[in-house]
Amino acid sequence: MAVRACGLIIYRRLQPAPSSKVTDSIEYLLLQTSYGTHHWTPPKGHVDAGEDDLQTAFRETQEEAGLQASQLTLIEGYKKELHYPVHGKPKTVVYWLAEMKDCNTEIKLSEEHQAFQWLKLEDACKFAEYEDMQSMLKEVHQFLCSRE
Repeated sequence: MAVRACGLIIYRRLQPAPSSKVTDSIEYLLLQTSYGTHHWTPPKGHVDAGEDDLQTAFRETQEEAGLQASQLTLIEGYKKELHYPVHGKPKTVVYWLAEMKDCNTEIKLSEEHQAFQWLKLEDACKFAEYEDMQSMLKEVHQFLCSRE
């Protein structure tokens, strides 16, 4: 059976400089794992029994980044499933998009992660080494730009 996980792509908007586009002020939250290859990823984790996918995404975000659902705004109209093998087994990860209500909210990492960064799209894509993650970040950015 496929492993299922859920998470949130979290972004914040900084005050844009008067000359810059609004989308230039968007930064994405990536967490660096404290295990394996120390890869960078949005907060995500496995679905627990009795939980729906979105509950899992919010619970994992609270556990891994210390962010409560009340500190985030879920963005309607964006949901993405990624499918890839992990240790020879199929894995599905479902992501939603959420904006920080206060861009200065403190991130509190769990033991699962050793670092976090707020990154502009280009840097986020460099840190996210997997091609499907890079594609999703670009897709999210395009989605946000189209809403401006």
